[in-house]
Parts: sequence; C-alpha cells; structure tokens
Amino acid sequence: MTPLDKPLKREIEIDGVAYTLALDPQGLRLAEKGHRRGVELRWKDLVSGDAALATALQASLEER
Repeated sequence: MTPLDKPLKREIEIDGVAYTLALDPQGLRLAEKGHRRGVELRWKDLVSGDAALATALQASLEER
C-alpha cells in the first residue's frame, strides 16, 4: 500500500455539481468546487464511531 503522507485532491460530480474531495493524513474534506467551506471528517472520528456526531456538530456550528 502507498501511505497517505501528503494531501490528495480529486474532483467529483454529485447531482451535476462539482465538488473537491481532499484527503490528507488527518482526514477528508468535501467542498463545492471554488469554495473553502465544506464538510470535514477526521479519521479518528470515523474509526471511533463518532463520525455522525462530529458531522452534526460541524453543521450546527456553520448554521450560526
């Protein structure tokens, strides 16, 4: 396996909208192309089962 030791970015399209997916050693981030804000998920949250909680908390903070 190749270790993930530096950021990896890819463009994906979801329902006709372009997004940037960034993977790095800390986690992943999905944001609409051309925007900085998006959904972030840390690997440790995913592994521990806290992914849904972390995502919900981030969404509630962004609404303010």
